[in-house]
Amino acid sequence: MATDTLDSAGPAKVPGPSGDKGAGRASGALRLLRDNGALGALVILVVALSLLSGDFLTTQNLLNVGVQAAVTAILAFGVTFVIVSAGIDLSVGSVAALSATVLAWTATDAGLPVWLSVVLAVGTGIACGLVSGALVSYGRLPSFVATLAMLSVGRGLALVISQGSPIAFPESVSVLGDTVGGWLPVPVLVMAAMAVVTAVILNRTFSGRAMYAIGGNEEAARLSGIRVKRQKLVVYALSGGFAAVAGIVLASRLVSAQPQAAAGYELDAIAAVVIGGASLSGGVGKASGTLIGALILAVLRNGLNLLSVSAFWQQVVIGVVIALAVLQDTLRRRSA
Repeated sequence: MATDTLDSAGPAKVPGPSGDKGAGRASGALRLLRDNGALGALVILVVALSLLSGDFLTTQNLLNVGVQAAVTAILAFGVTFVIVSAGIDLSVGSVAALSATVLAWTATDAGLPVWLSVVLAVGTGIACGLVSGALVSYGRLPSFVATLAMLSVGRGLALVISQGSPIAFPESVSVLGDTVGGWLPVPVLVMAAMAVVTAVILNRTFSGRAMYAIGGNEEAARLSGIRVKRQKLVVYALSGGFAAVAGIVLASRLVSAQPQAAAGYELDAIAAVVIGGASLSGGVGKASGTLIGALILAVLRNGLNLLSVSAFWQQVVIGVVIALAVLQDTLRRRSA
């Protein structure tokens, strides 16, 4: 019986071990690109820009892309927590500027030890996040309104502390804007570290699982025993803490804390999260997607600069990309 079946099907083809491995790797890569639309878009974008500009696919330029993506990505990691839990955080750019200003002012004008200034800066970001979280959880304000208010408060406090002028950044912290070994940018290493932290929190902690539950169905999460209000405090505190780290990295690159720094970065951060596949309705999102989203924005800007495209048209292109990403999310939810 088995012989008849084999004969009717024709001679069997037995690929060699190398053929099996090669086919497996190829199918795995195709499956990865198919299941991760943002990754596929990034690959296509890199290939296209490599063909259009000979200067794009060089080690130095790719490292520049990483540096350009670093601050946006770190901000976006924090925003990922908020969006996964079905919220929004418009304050991260202002919180980043405020945290960097606190660090520079306490270390220079106030004369505090640098390590203590760093702690105070990160604490400032977390405190801003806790205030936003309290307004959302206990004040029952929409997250859009609460974080919009914090955007204004954070920027105003940064201007008050600095008197509207840049403050020199401590040299010992400015190394975050330098390179390791003369070629590997430290901001890229910080970005990679924060990506790992984000992935661990989302996938390996109770708070991470609670974020997905709250974003998927807040009432069901509450009935299942999750303390929704407390978890929302954690979510916004994390977003504020990540914003503080991003502000420190940005100020290290600029070698000064500027009260108007990171203006508009909150929009890039939200865009990176959405482009990376997160849903604005909550319950969907991951660290790798956010990283890819930030890289897409950085690659787009870098490539358009290399092609001498006007900065005005760059804004148009990025706006179209964001619109397409949100449209894709809408279509995906409808089909689901």
